[in-house]
Formats: sequence, C-alpha cells, structure tokens
Amino acid sequence: MQSDEKEIKVFITHRVSSCGECGEELGSKAWIMLAGEKGALCLSCADLDHLLFLPSGNMALTRRSRKHSTLTAVVLMWSRARKRYERQGLLVEAQALEKAEQECLADEEIRERRREREATRREESDRRYLDEFAARVRELFPGCPAGRDRVIAEHSCLKYSGRVGRSSSAKAFNEKVVRLAVVAHVRHLETNYDELLARGHDRWEARTAVEKHVYRVLEKWSTGATKPPRIALKVQGP
Repeated sequence: MQSDEKEIKVFITHRVSSCGECGEELGSKAWIMLAGEKGALCLSCADLDHLLFLPSGNMALTRRSRKHSTLTAVVLMWSRARKRYERQGLLVEAQALEKAEQECLADEEIRERRREREATRREESDRRYLDEFAARVRELFPGCPAGRDRVIAEHSCLKYSGRVGRSSSAKAFNEKVVRLAVVAHVRHLETNYDELLARGHDRWEARTAVEKHVYRVLEKWSTGATKPPRIALKVQGP
C-alpha cells in the first residue's frame, strides 16, 4: 500500500485501545488517528468525526469527493494475510460527497443518453439495411409473394446468427449471397425439408430430395426478373 506522507491517516485497529486525550475506551475495531506522544486519538478528539466514510471501489466518486473536500483522511487497516496496511476508503466532508455524487450521476445520465443515441442510430442503420436487402430480393425475384422479401431479409440478417445476411458480401448486396438467402427460405417454408430432417434424414440427402421443388418455386418467383436465376443448390447454406 502506497500513501502520500502528507495525508491524514485513520487506522482501524485490531486491538483494544483507548483515546490518549479523552481517555474513552474505544474497544477493538476502533477508528483512530495516531498523534505522537498522545498515542491513539478517537475521531472526535482528532476533529475528524464530522467526516463521512466513502468506501473504496468507485474511483470517479473518490477522486471527485477528494477534490471537493477541504479536509480528507485515508482509512487504513492492517491485513494479517498480506502483512501490510491496506486502504479501505476515504473520510470526506458531507457536502463534498454530495457534490461528487451529483457529478457522477450527471455523467451516468450523459452516458445513458449517448447509449440511447447510439442504439437509435444502429436501429435506423439496421432498418435501412433490411430495406435494401429486401429490395434486392424483390429485384432478383419479382414474383416473390408480398411480404416474403422482408421475412427473408429479417431472417438472413439476424445479428450474431452467422447467417449469410450478416456477411460482408451480403452488406454489398452480392447477388449470390442474396440468392442463397432466398434458397434457404424456400427450402424451409415451401418444401418438406424440415420434416425430412425431423425424420432423421441426412441434411444433404434431404436437400437432394427437395431440390427439384425448390427450383420450380425459384423459377416462378423469378418471372419478370432481368436476369435468369443462377442458383447452386448444392452450396452449403442455412
């Protein structure tokens, strides 16, 4: 434990002690200040009893309380395990602690508002991304039933999902990636693929079994598209 030599130090004792000035028996675990020949002084005789104890742990609150308090004292206690005095906290003036708490609360409010602004910005960004992804689905598959484009976009772009819509290629609205998202949607919702998996079929066997049906749906949805569907159903996907 390192401490400024000029700091006023208050010790929490392990031994029974008495005040060298008023003579009061302080018992064990007493808070005392050492005063040379007088020995231990109680906080009242040391003129420190008007201070409030601020436990260690909140560095910002401690720093600000110290700054605003004219009089402070560091509180120390002997650690038998570590064989050294360790800081327990700080004694500070009540008005200083109150002011420091207000400043820290204001900081937290500022941080909360900043978090809210960032969350709103991310939400707006994600919404624009979903809109653009859905628009790309409609462009490639104009025959896609109304609303399915949005469903595909939302499913493919779920955060932390690892799905194709979260990839860097998808964020550039790469045609292949968007088509893979549509293929996955058709496979799960327009065929009995999930039922085959539930029956214990191997994933690739199940995909082969529904492949023709998937192609028929994709051809139907591609009606009116400027480009013919170019989809590799054998590519690993969702």
